[in-house]
Amino acid sequence: MMVEEIERSVIEILREMHYEVGEGASEMSLGPDGLELDSLAVAELAVRMEDSHGVKLPDDELEKFAALTLHELAVEVHRMTQLVSTAGESE
Repeated sequence: MMVEEIERSVIEILREMHYEVGEGASEMSLGPDGLELDSLAVAELAVRMEDSHGVKLPDDELEKFAALTLHELAVEVHRMTQLVSTAGESE
C-alpha cells in the first residue's frame, strides 16, 4: 500500500471518528495545534490503524504520533507495513 492510500485511510478513519478533515489536513498535526485529537482519540486512531493495516503502533510512542502531521503518520505506517512484509518474507 502506498503512502497516499494510507493517508486516505487515515482521513476516512478520522471522519468515522467524527473529525472534520478538509483541504490541507495532510499537513496539519494530529494534536492540539492541528486536528485537535486528544490522547484518547490518538489511541483510538492507533487501534483502528493497527486493525486496518496490520501493524502494531507502540503504546509508548502514541504521544509522539499526536505531534506528527497526518502525512507523517501515513509515512510512518507505510514504513511499518514494509517492515512487517519484509519480516514475513524472511520467515
